[in-house]
Amino acid sequence: MVRSVLRKAAGWVLMIVVATNATFFLASWFLDPRSNFRELRPVRSEAQIDQALAPYGLDPRVPVVHRWWDWLTSVVLHFDWGKSPTGVPVNGEVGYRALVSAELVLVATILSVVVGVALGVYTAARQYGFADRISQAVSIAVLNVPTSVAALAVVFVAIWLNQHAGLRFLYVAGENSPDVTGTLPVIGDRLLHLILPTLTLTLMGYVGYHLTQRSLLLDTLDADFVRTARATGLTCGQAIRRHALRAALIPTAASVAFGIPAIFTGAVITETVFGWNGMGRYFIQTIAKNDVHGAVATAAFAAALTAIGAILADIATVFLDPRVRVS
Repeated sequence: MVRSVLRKAAGWVLMIVVATNATFFLASWFLDPRSNFRELRPVRSEAQIDQALAPYGLDPRVPVVHRWWDWLTSVVLHFDWGKSPTGVPVNGEVGYRALVSAELVLVATILSVVVGVALGVYTAARQYGFADRISQAVSIAVLNVPTSVAALAVVFVAIWLNQHAGLRFLYVAGENSPDVTGTLPVIGDRLLHLILPTLTLTLMGYVGYHLTQRSLLLDTLDADFVRTARATGLTCGQAIRRHALRAALIPTAASVAFGIPAIFTGAVITETVFGWNGMGRYFIQTIAKNDVHGAVATAAFAAALTAIGAILADIATVFLDPRVRVS
């Protein structure tokens, strides 16, 4: 098992290196950092702009191969991913924004999986019952609501609750309050700011796990090994918990593992509505600002998360499927 994980990890590292370097060349060819200076006043000449970009390794007069080599050397020797066209270190931006996204994404992902899987198991065991039909109708309705609409609806409801309660206990914007000091007050403040965006992501995320898990479990309930377990005297609930659910969880576990990178960099709408400066907004900003080094670092971050997700999916499959363990 350990050798298999190490072998796959080595393969993923090689792919990350190739993809990251390819992204550098593509970003260097298609992004123009000089555009950040052309609208400044007083107006600068092209030579002045190129000179301003030179300290950051973005001078277009330098061949792209030379810029790539300087960037690669800096990353390998110092783990320095460069600076933006305005001189902001990429390492600091990615580190801070990754932590911000982690607060938001990890909690929402856990809640989405727990709620979705639990609801899928509950409704599959009561197929075509009242609870099954109602929960399916609600999930399908939520599935067709755009994320922006759901986020704004949560904001409006929170504002209404704050007004009628006469106090501000639900925060609709920002990651924290700048005037809060002290360890415990800061933690409590961040948790309060986390409620609404987490609720939005959970609301939009549980639906897929609910519908998928219900379908997978219904297919598994008809399998021979489940019918054999029922024939030995197990109740329907016992057969589901001990046998059917474990097999039905394999695709869900893989889906969760591979979905983490997309959630980290893809929660753009939620982060924008609630004013969270996470990786999703940073990715959009790097493209908008023609930030070559920032775009490459974001791509490398997403690729590393994809590799971690793939390895976790393999480990989950081994844990859940005894046939894989034996082989």
